Amino acid sequence: MNDFIANINWEAILVAAGIIALQLIAIFIAYFIVKAIGGRIISSGFERMSRQKNMSPGRTKTLEKLTQNVFAYVLLFIFVTIVIGLFDYNVTGLIAGAGIVGLAIGFGAQGLVSDVVTGFFLLLEKQLEVDEYVTVAGIDGVVEEVGLRTTRIRGFDGTVHYIPNREIGTLSNHSRSNMRALVDIGISYDDNIDEAMKVIQIACDRVAAEENELIVDGPNVVGVQALDDSDVVIRVIAQTVNMEQWGIERKLRKEIKEALDANGIEIPFPHQVYIEKKEA
Repeated sequence: MNDFIANINWEAILVAAGIIALQLIAIFIAYFIVKAIGGRIISSGFERMSRQKNMSPGRTKTLEKLTQNVFAYVLLFIFVTIVIGLFDYNVTGLIAGAGIVGLAIGFGAQGLVSDVVTGFFLLLEKQLEVDEYVTVAGIDGVVEEVGLRTTRIRGFDGTVHYIPNREIGTLSNHSRSNMRALVDIGISYDDNIDEAMKVIQIACDRVAAEENELIVDGPNVVGVQALDDSDVVIRVIAQTVNMEQWGIERKLRKEIKEALDANGIEIPFPHQVYIEKKEA
């Protein structure tokens, strides 16, 4: 045993190990350089395509992120193949074996295949794009990324949801047309309805003048919406640009409330009456 150890050419082993280590370092450096350069080329290419073909920003971001993902997967596979080849392993056999294993896994990974196919059709049919407000699988939020396997949506509370593409059975896209701002205001039964509607419309016209870049149509008083137990509900509707409906609704409520107060028109609210019982 000692003779065997003594006959080992440690210098040759160290030299070979050093060469492999240098090659690995060079491959790692090349990997990160190619990844960075490729990412920049993809980004600049989609920016140029967006200008030339007048693509929407959301569509451009969606396709750019997908291309970046595919590029990263392909580059990683090439990197792993080169690294394994440094150790004199038969790469051709590895690729063939990976194909057989992939085929075997494929029969048990139908969900993954379904994710990829569904993601492809989502992109092909332009059902949703990055930065659009959608409802998917019962979740409301803004699309951050559409990938081959999952779609990433950020809810309005900041939560990030990763939804497998195969679970996207019904999709509601709220960003493909003008949005509706709707405000219901209740007034007292003792107040004059026509006068109240006139005051509300004046407040609406003021908001329309101040927010003319965000409001597409209206706001308009459409009439009495309901007769509730303690108030007469008057409805106001406006059309706004995408994602601005909530801000317009908040401003309308403020302006209408101040206008009604200034004209002595009451917005009913619960009252509590305390009756003091006198002792006999």
